[in-house]
Amino acid sequence: MNQTAETTDNTLKVGDYAPEFMMPTDGEGEISLGALKGKNVVLYFYPKDDTPGCTKEAQKFTELSDQFNRASTVILGVSKDNVSSHDTFKAKYCIPFQLAYDETGTVCEAYGTWVEKSMYGKKYMGIQRDTFLINDEGKIAAIWRKVKVEGHAQEVLEAARKLR
Repeated sequence: MNQTAETTDNTLKVGDYAPEFMMPTDGEGEISLGALKGKNVVLYFYPKDDTPGCTKEAQKFTELSDQFNRASTVILGVSKDNVSSHDTFKAKYCIPFQLAYDETGTVCEAYGTWVEKSMYGKKYMGIQRDTFLINDEGKIAAIWRKVKVEGHAQEVLEAARKLR
């Protein structure tokens, strides 16, 4: 599948147009930002399927998914895990929204979420847990960087409700 993302200088800010993307998703689907035009979008980046923090984040968004729907807001999770991994993760935790596969990392780079990390003194590149709320016109309405999972989904929901 084709995967594209506009490039950016990684200094996205509220009011900017969100970088366009096209990525494969779970269930052998494909998603683009253009296809979501007219809807608000929660685009959340997470490091890895089925790990403690990422699972808890997905579960919190899942618990609130009906409320996001009522706020005319689509949730889309993004990681570098492949489609098969996403399918397994979704089935295991009954995740009702799409998970996209950023195979090449171009979307992570466009949104500034592909960063140098450090664990036990070793440096490596990985996805930073960041969330973007994109309005129905494709503009960034809110950005959360280095997300702490507790309370985050609720905070994003409250911001989405204000977009109506």
